[in-house]
Amino acid sequence: MTEQTSSGATYAAAGVDIEAGDRAVELMKSSVGRATRPEVVGGLGGFAGLFDASAFKRYERPLLATSTDGVGTKVAIAQAMDKHDTIGRDLVGMVVDDLVVCGAEPLFMTDYIATGKVHPERIAAIVGGIAEGCVLAGCALVGGETAEHPGLLSPDEYDVAGAGTGVVEADALLGAERVRAGDVVIAMAASGLHSNGYSLVRHVLLDRAGWKLDREVAEFGRTLGEELLEPTRIYSLDCLALTRTAEVHAFSHITGGGLAANLARVVPDHLHARLDRGTWTPLPIFQTVAEVGKVSTLEIEKTLNMGVGMVAVVPPESVDVVLSALADRDLEAWLLGDVVERGAEHESGATLYNSYPTAG
Repeated sequence: MTEQTSSGATYAAAGVDIEAGDRAVELMKSSVGRATRPEVVGGLGGFAGLFDASAFKRYERPLLATSTDGVGTKVAIAQAMDKHDTIGRDLVGMVVDDLVVCGAEPLFMTDYIATGKVHPERIAAIVGGIAEGCVLAGCALVGGETAEHPGLLSPDEYDVAGAGTGVVEADALLGAERVRAGDVVIAMAASGLHSNGYSLVRHVLLDRAGWKLDREVAEFGRTLGEELLEPTRIYSLDCLALTRTAEVHAFSHITGGGLAANLARVVPDHLHARLDRGTWTPLPIFQTVAEVGKVSTLEIEKTLNMGVGMVAVVPPESVDVVLSALADRDLEAWLLGDVVERGAEHESGATLYNSYPTAG
């Protein structure tokens, strides 16, 4: 029977623990305090996060960019391993690196966590990871919400989502409009799977092959679970640094849909991007998923990033400067392909080849 008091049922009896939520807020305050910027007004605990927009006065025509995302079923790995301090970095990466592709500087984020039961230390660990990601991205964490959903989620289940806002000068906006024939495509290395395709990976390795998360995998040099929880690399500061040192025409964040499909989003209809598979060797996790699951090349390339987390499309004269700048930032990068006029042999978009086709 539902717990009753002299005045009726209680919120706690329904499964919502307000005191646990308050404890979680106290535990996360120090980490959130590090994820700030000078423009942030006020602190944690208000109904809304405040950001001083007077900083936009230095722009001629500021454009606000916004993005929202989650981390998909990667949260299932974090929950199974009872390790919750890195999933927040994944969330930040998925949001801010969608902002930076248009040249926008990420300014601030808010987060949303839904859980079956608030475990204060767990919530604080998740938010701590979000705050760390914001520091790595150069943006502020200005607010968030933790919602307890008893009966809808089990006590140890949760999901995370976030939204971010950035700003870019209108005449500095990057994208397909700037891309030209003869441009060069530069790949930036991924740290691993990032936060896409985990439904396929879990289906292949955990469900069908029966691998356990504590399985030591020689090719990874660590356990399967540790490999699967490798945090998403955050590229926003790297990309912004490139825009300050070289001419860049476009970026593409390689997420769901894979390398070719995401790059196609910044290639004009009259052009085609040719990407050479021979320029890099995918990380062992990608080879393992393909081999264990007998996943076709086409299927895995349209699902996973294959070791390329971000690409830059630049004019030929920017190539050396871009590669040098990324090397200085300890980010592995290489020449991935080029952009050509669309011909009879090409549809618009991007294609992966085993080697470049011979130009006619």
